[in-house]
Amino acid sequence: MGGGSGGRVTALGDPLLEKKGKAAYRPRCPGCRVDRFNAEREGVFPLKDLFLIWLLTITCTLPIQSLFPFLYFMIRDLNIAKQTQDIGFYAGFVGASYMCGRAISSTVWGVVADKYGRKPVIMLTLVSIVIFNTLFGLSSTYWMALATRFLLGVMCGYLGPIKAYATEVCRKEYNHLALAVVSSSRGIGLIIGPAFGGYLAQPADKYPSIFSQTSIFGRFPYFLPCLCISILAVVALFACFWFPETLHKHNEDTVDKSVETVEESLADTDTEGNGGGCLKLFTNWPLMSAITLYCIFSLQDVAYAEVFSLWAVSDRSFGGLSFTTTDVGNVLSLSGLFLFLYQMLIYPFIAKSVDHITLVRAVAILTIPLLASYPFFPALSGFVLMLVVNCASFLKNTFSVTTITVFNILMNDAVTQDVRAAANGIAVTLMSISKAVAPAVAGIIFSWAQRRQTASFLPGDHLVFFMLNVFTVIGLVFTFKPFFVRGSAKH
Repeated sequence: MGGGSGGRVTALGDPLLEKKGKAAYRPRCPGCRVDRFNAEREGVFPLKDLFLIWLLTITCTLPIQSLFPFLYFMIRDLNIAKQTQDIGFYAGFVGASYMCGRAISSTVWGVVADKYGRKPVIMLTLVSIVIFNTLFGLSSTYWMALATRFLLGVMCGYLGPIKAYATEVCRKEYNHLALAVVSSSRGIGLIIGPAFGGYLAQPADKYPSIFSQTSIFGRFPYFLPCLCISILAVVALFACFWFPETLHKHNEDTVDKSVETVEESLADTDTEGNGGGCLKLFTNWPLMSAITLYCIFSLQDVAYAEVFSLWAVSDRSFGGLSFTTTDVGNVLSLSGLFLFLYQMLIYPFIAKSVDHITLVRAVAILTIPLLASYPFFPALSGFVLMLVVNCASFLKNTFSVTTITVFNILMNDAVTQDVRAAANGIAVTLMSISKAVAPAVAGIIFSWAQRRQTASFLPGDHLVFFMLNVFTVIGLVFTFKPFFVRGSAKH
């Protein structure tokens, strides 16, 4: 190596101290330590980091929709609905309460994560799952169920920080893969969660040789799925101790200006016109247009998740499939399995071959005829019915995960690290508002649809799936200019 320190190079062959804008290494800064560690492991696949991200994301996601397969029966057993047709109305508000709580707190958690670190916020989310998800399973009144779900949503601050963390803990070449792991594990969690609920709810009725009617699981028939998720949250909480903090904290006076100065943060992208500060995020149109699309498709996804479970377990006389919670669990668990295989084996090739926004448009177009076919499923029976429902469920959930993965990439490409958690916090807040509206409105429409089985226009559940398609079309329109503007991040 010739010359002075300015001529020295890293293992990557880049003149380290000559690179413009390099921050000096602070030995007590956790973000700097992660950057140095990553600079030394070129070519090493971050399997441990990706597995821990997967574990945390799927654990924090499981409670979100795990209640949907048994919510219909839970509302019935809590004796709040005066008529069978009113069950969907009350179920909608329980489904919405979690998202209402998350909408209130998500931006705050994003700011906290940008100031104090990603790790504390993620760990606090896991603690809240252990407490409030368990209490939800022990609910003896409608209002207790509503309150515990709301508090669980308020304390759920993981989504913004885990996305920021995923882009910071790995080297840049694995940046998009880490985000894909967040999206896929979240998508799988949204499928496996209801499968948990479907298989494990009412265990004294399904597995009388193991659970008696006089046990706690007989007296609280919806406690077991919540307990299992809470136990997994305890495991994930212990796994957090192997997580390094990635936030840069440059408060020290002593600075290491040696040749070992680390490379810039993995997640820092030279985004043009991006600006700093939380308020400027609202003028970042590539970010805001991606968030808008994210909210529209999220609203449709969560409305579908609630409607599917309510529709599947409702009686055929009301246009449903008369499924049991176990039947719903079977459908969703198979969807989760095939979804995992799709995300790991097929999606990466599709993402490389097809432009991101073009992929979203294709998915939206294919979703329209798929949803329109659902009201005709009750005409089928036996093996044919189960085959068609499983295929339709897999396709719909595959489309959902694909769009969410794309929007996560677009949003994180539009901002730099110092505001990434805040940007994701804003996205989660707005998404939570849309998701809070979705279950309540879906429940009301579903309840109304069950009362109009003989209507001449959009009878019964035709109305429900038509409304889902309305939002699909709105989302499709918003993928074109002037609504959507692509970010100009450079990698």
